[in-house]
Amino acid sequence: MTGEASSAAVPASTGTITTAVPARLDRLPWSRWHWMIVIGLGTVWILDGLEVTIVGNVAGRIAEEGSGLDITSAQITGLAAALYVAGACLGALFFGRLTDLYGRKKLFMATLVVYLGATALTALSFETWWFFLFRFLTGFGIGGEYAAINSAIDELIPSHYRGRVDLIINGSYWLGAIGGSLLSIVMLDTDIFPKDLGWRLSFALGVVLGLVVLLVRRHVPESPRWQFIHGQGEKADELVSSVEREIEREKGKPLPPPAGEITIHQRKSIGFGLIAKTVFGRYPRRAVLGLALFIGQAFLYNAITFGFGAILITFFDVPTGSTGYYFAVIAAGNFLGPLLLGKFFDTVGRRIMISGTYLLSGLLLFGTAWLFDNGSLTATTMTACWCVVLFFASAGASSAYLTVSEIFPMETRAMAIAFFYALGTAAGGISGPLIFAGLTESGVVGDTVLAFQIGAGLMCAAGVVAAFLAVNAERRSLEDIATPLSATEAKEEGARG
Repeated sequence: MTGEASSAAVPASTGTITTAVPARLDRLPWSRWHWMIVIGLGTVWILDGLEVTIVGNVAGRIAEEGSGLDITSAQITGLAAALYVAGACLGALFFGRLTDLYGRKKLFMATLVVYLGATALTALSFETWWFFLFRFLTGFGIGGEYAAINSAIDELIPSHYRGRVDLIINGSYWLGAIGGSLLSIVMLDTDIFPKDLGWRLSFALGVVLGLVVLLVRRHVPESPRWQFIHGQGEKADELVSSVEREIEREKGKPLPPPAGEITIHQRKSIGFGLIAKTVFGRYPRRAVLGLALFIGQAFLYNAITFGFGAILITFFDVPTGSTGYYFAVIAAGNFLGPLLLGKFFDTVGRRIMISGTYLLSGLLLFGTAWLFDNGSLTATTMTACWCVVLFFASAGASSAYLTVSEIFPMETRAMAIAFFYALGTAAGGISGPLIFAGLTESGVVGDTVLAFQIGAGLMCAAGVVAAFLAVNAERRSLEDIATPLSATEAKEEGARG
């Protein structure tokens, strides 16, 4: 008997269904269908990395006379970066709520359209206020992507692979960063493009690539987990059945039976009050964990991503057009971290790997700050140190998104991601660029050392919190890690009846 025949969603009573959809999804072997999910959803992080890195690397050029904008480098890496992050925070909350209400697919299409439109209009900036406005709106679209996509990924990927896939997808941001770094070298070459054109074409290329992603993403389905919660049990069953048939043809053998069923009370929406009560009332330790992980990585990454080029120019006299080479190296270290360490989050376990990557990256950053303070680093060795630091930090930072996506009930997933991303990023991601830009702009070594130490301290603090509070979620179904609210209500209803 195939999984399809044994696991159809069976209505138990009006508004209540018993379904094996989660177990059916979790027992699927890796297949071409899963690769389609990864490519369709994960590629947007490449665009995000391309976008943010380009801004960091072209900041010096846009600030030069003749660029077409009257703006300083500190305004780009400080105020504009903070506006981008602020937009991402608000976008995460706004679109996160809509994602839980209207589904993953509708919103991960809509947020990509917002991102593409705002990026295109950034390329057309003619005044400083216009640049600031559309950096904010670009972030608004990206924030929505974080909520919609991370919830969809974790609900579609089998539990056996969920950790490594989530980390690698979030880490793919750095493939875009590598591309953005190398692209900026070409676009900033005034022998090829005039000062007022090269940086605009950099943004325009991001739009072209985004349109390709939009076409691919059309084939990514709605989350069956979202469907059966929101009164679409038959659609969820049909979707999973079609995937099962496709995978059985691909593998040439029947699938094993699913491990179990779940009974849930279907509902159209979950109110903010219940979401807050669930996250902070039922899971306070998990809430502390999510905040700690997001604040630590948000400060470190938003500060460094937007400010590394300024450090090279200010302290090591690296020409504006050459910063991309150095950033490409640390971007490679960032991508290799999740790629090579991701599988250990599913095997060694979440607690050890999350706490270990945060603590190790923090300690290595303290060491880098000490070497920099002593004048022991060159542009090359500084880059090498950051490459090692971010190899571990990137895996840890990616695990923050994985963690808040899987440790709260399904009905609150997108809003939980949005909330912790927004609050953690507002605390670390807005303050990070502003503090970092202010300290590095002074040209005083001690000020930049202090910025490094703040980032290192926050990463270490988050690592300590994870050592005590991280949830052992490896290879467990999402419903086992956090029982759906609707399932709990169904059980209570049955007990009363």
